[in-house]
Amino acid sequence: MKKYVIIVAGGTGTRMNNVIPKQFIELKGKPVLLHTAQKFINAIPGINLIIALPKKLHLEWSELCDKHNFKFSHQVIEGGETRYHSVKNGLSLVPENCIVGVHDAARPLVTELLIINLFETAQQKGSACPAIPVTETIREVVDGNNRSVDRTKYFIIQTPQCFQSSLLKKAFLLPYQSTFTDDASVLEATGEKINLIDGDRNNIKITTAQDLIIAEVLIQKQ
Repeated sequence: MKKYVIIVAGGTGTRMNNVIPKQFIELKGKPVLLHTAQKFINAIPGINLIIALPKKLHLEWSELCDKHNFKFSHQVIEGGETRYHSVKNGLSLVPENCIVGVHDAARPLVTELLIINLFETAQQKGSACPAIPVTETIREVVDGNNRSVDRTKYFIIQTPQCFQSSLLKKAFLLPYQSTFTDDASVLEATGEKINLIDGDRNNIKITTAQDLIIAEVLIQKQ
C-alpha cells in the first residue's frame, strides 16, 4: 500500500520566546522541520510527504529547502486554525486505500524503527499510536477538589499516529470538537478502536527553550 505522512507544522512557537517559528529553529545546523521530514524519508523510501504550514511561512520554507539542499518531492498545504483543521487540509491530498501517518513537526527525534512499526501496525490493524506509561504521581482536579488516581491506567500519547486512510478520512468528516486534541481522538469518536504500541521516551515534542537544549543532546547521541 502507498504511504503518506502529514507533518503538522502550524505552531508559531510563542512559548519558545523566539522570533523564529519553532519548526524553523536550527538544531545541529538544520531546521527542526527538516530533521523531522528526513526521518520519514529515511524510514520509508518513496513516502508521500505533505507539510501543513501557515501560508505566511511557505516562502521561507522554500528558501530553507534551497539553503539546505532539500530536494525531496513534497507538497505544502496551508495549516488551519487548529491541528484538526490542518490535518483535514492535508487529508484532501491523501487517496483512499493507503496508510497515512500524522506527525508533529516539533518531534524531530522520532526513530526510523518507530515509524516503520507504526505504519506496519496500522496496515494490519487499522490504526497505531505510540504510547508511554506515566511514571509520575498524578492527581485529578475537578471543581477545585483533587484526588490521587492510579497512574498505571494512564499513558502519554505521542506521534506519529498512523491509520488506514479510508478510516481517517471518514472520521474527519465529523464536525470539529474541542476534545479532538489528536488524530486518534477523532477516529475514536466514530467508534473505531485505537491500537497502542510502545512509544519512545526520547521522542519529545519541542515546546520550550529547555526542550531544545535536551533535543540538541539527544540528536547528537542519535
